[in-house]
Amino acid sequence: MTESVTPESVTTNVSIIGGSGYAGSHIAEAAAVRGLNVRSFSRKEAAQQIAGVKYETGSIAEPADRARILDGADAVVIAIAPRGDMAGKVRPLIAEFAAEAAAAGVRLGVIGGAGSLLVSEGGPRLVDTPEFGDEFKPEAQEMGAVLEDLRAMPEGLDWFFVSPAGDFGPWVAGEYTGEYRVGGDVLLKDANGKSAIGGADFGLAITDELETPRHHRARFTVAY
Repeated sequence: MTESVTPESVTTNVSIIGGSGYAGSHIAEAAAVRGLNVRSFSRKEAAQQIAGVKYETGSIAEPADRARILDGADAVVIAIAPRGDMAGKVRPLIAEFAAEAAAAGVRLGVIGGAGSLLVSEGGPRLVDTPEFGDEFKPEAQEMGAVLEDLRAMPEGLDWFFVSPAGDFGPWVAGEYTGEYRVGGDVLLKDANGKSAIGGADFGLAITDELETPRHHRARFTVAY
């Protein structure tokens, strides 16, 4: 559902879990440029650091780190993927963190993949189509389960879940345009049938949502 914005819901202090990754770094940069107070958390020290962003080491798997991440935050964005040593662990860890965010009164954003989006109204999820690569299915299925967990969370948690366009990553060509489209649960495509979004414009979209919340307890998607 979508609710009206109140002054109390506006974010000025944001923590990003996975802020040194592709999605997280673009969100951090866009938010810092906008003047938000940004703290980036990653398990290892960030090799490349953005001006205006405070970098700290910390893991969503550690209760003490989660407390630091929540401390002083208006909103927390989780931009981590269930791959490598995190495969199968991201879902339960986000569930734990979501409960803690609810108790702290902190808004929660989760960056998921496109796999859980429907290919059309009433159609199958992208991950359930024959074209979806088998090697990417476990990750997409876990993040889809994260979305279902959030939908089942008590009303006390204000969350949003974002599925980027189908083509999203460092391989996507294109400069910052300052423009994007927003959809719901259905994959967005352009007139040529392409679904894509660049990192800088994705970061802008998330910053817009943080600064002026429009999606409450809902998933949305972003594409050109």
